[in-house]
Amino acid sequence: MAPNDSTWTAPSSKSSPAVAAHPTAAGERKRGGRFTGRRAKKPKVLAIITDACTGCAGAPVCQICCPVEECMLLQPADDAFPFGRIWVDPLKCVGCRKCVRQGPAETFLDGCPWDAILMVPTADWEVTNGGLPY
Repeated sequence: MAPNDSTWTAPSSKSSPAVAAHPTAAGERKRGGRFTGRRAKKPKVLAIITDACTGCAGAPVCQICCPVEECMLLQPADDAFPFGRIWVDPLKCVGCRKCVRQGPAETFLDGCPWDAILMVPTADWEVTNGGLPY
């Protein structure tokens, strides 16, 4: 669910303890080369997905490039059936820009092939969607 949906709520600190997701933060945890949990502090920018997202036919390039486990999730979308659309968890995105700068190995892509990912200042995102808990 997108954060601007009325049913979205941020995870509580009891169910999702703050775990450093930024490589320079203390207490980081990695699983399979990817950072897990919530990041330790707000990044300057967050990734947002536009309606141009096609879910890359069920194999999203941005998920491969993202260094954070379960930050970019493929969600069902009626207008993108049968593949869906990516949703970025605003509590996990570290603002690294790898989803827009980097394609998977041995491809000609430079990030999202549909230019469906925008990096927006966190402050602007919070004005529209509400403050992030930190």
